[in-house]
Amino acid sequence: MMNYIGVIMFFSGLLVFSIKRSHLLLMLLSLEFIVLSLYFMLYIYLNFLNYDYFFSMLFLSFSVCEGALGLSVLVSMIRSFGNDYIMMFSFLW
Repeated sequence: MMNYIGVIMFFSGLLVFSIKRSHLLLMLLSLEFIVLSLYFMLYIYLNFLNYDYFFSMLFLSFSVCEGALGLSVLVSMIRSFGNDYIMMFSFLW
């Protein structure tokens, strides 16, 4: 039952990522929601099999590094272009 909640969370994050593709901040937030749903499903899986939770801590540390890297790209883009609209960037044309 709990695994279905994780799958619903994952697909709702993918839906928001595909719908809100005009703002970079909303895309990064939906990616973080997808990572949280994957962590939730990993935790349920490891709990079901009575394994150690070391891999989940490793997954969380990588996801935090990924989030910090995404925010640094967002800040540098806002400083360079003034907004976070994806289609305003000249390097996409």
